[in-house]
Amino acid sequence: MAIKIYKPTSPARRKTSVLLFRGLDKVRPLKSLIKAQKGQAGRNNQGKITVRHQGGGVKRYLRLVDFRGDKFDIPGKVKTIEYDPNRNVLISLVVYVDGEKRYLLNPIGLNRGETVISSKINFQFKVGNRFPLKMIPPGTMVHNVELEPEKGGKLARAAGAGVILMIVEGAYAQLKMPSGEVRLVPKDCLATIGQLSNPDFRNIRWGKAGRMRHLGKRPTVRGKAMNPVDHPHGGGEGNSPIGLKGPKNVYGKKALGVKTRRAHRLSDKLILSRRKR
Repeated sequence: MAIKIYKPTSPARRKTSVLLFRGLDKVRPLKSLIKAQKGQAGRNNQGKITVRHQGGGVKRYLRLVDFRGDKFDIPGKVKTIEYDPNRNVLISLVVYVDGEKRYLLNPIGLNRGETVISSKINFQFKVGNRFPLKMIPPGTMVHNVELEPEKGGKLARAAGAGVILMIVEGAYAQLKMPSGEVRLVPKDCLATIGQLSNPDFRNIRWGKAGRMRHLGKRPTVRGKAMNPVDHPHGGGEGNSPIGLKGPKNVYGKKALGVKTRRAHRLSDKLILSRRKR
């Protein structure tokens, strides 16, 4: 999709750009595939903030997207391609031959009127079809990949995302992630062929704080701008350094560049090479 850049008619407009959702179906979401969601504003059941910088935002319904893709050997026709306010990738409403309707993540190249299918037996190389990794040719870009069989897709679900299937050997398939990490996944896990739509999402310039508030993101204050009682970086005169060996977060733990992955996880042996720095 194209990106529109506004003329600098005001300070807020000067750095603003938006996506042009041309060609999408402007329809109300299917009533049976939505549910209301209540904003928690980052608070727990006691009303205390446990996740900072959340709150507000535009009220919206949650679309129930099918990440499992477990309706096998029944073809479905793409009826509409829609905007989903809860995610950065487009979704498509698929109507199956037996009358059931489901929302699926829409990949690049899948248009309304086309047919998609999931199967564990009959392989048909077509964008939008879903098969086990052992049936897909090496070198194919896939998305919505399962980490465990029958657990639903977990990998490559964002706008423009895609995982490259490198090789299937033994009981595992080698996948190259968008980050450059190479990892092993059981070859019986399902994956959908193609790269996800809306890759231009990362090129948006939001321009002003108000657009972030519409997304439910509250302001973030620099630690250096706080007092020492509020943040490890706080205090000092003028543009003073943090005065520490390394940066810390508000809770006093190391931040920026520190490994966050828990040590000695069972899945460590499935990672062949780490992501690129």
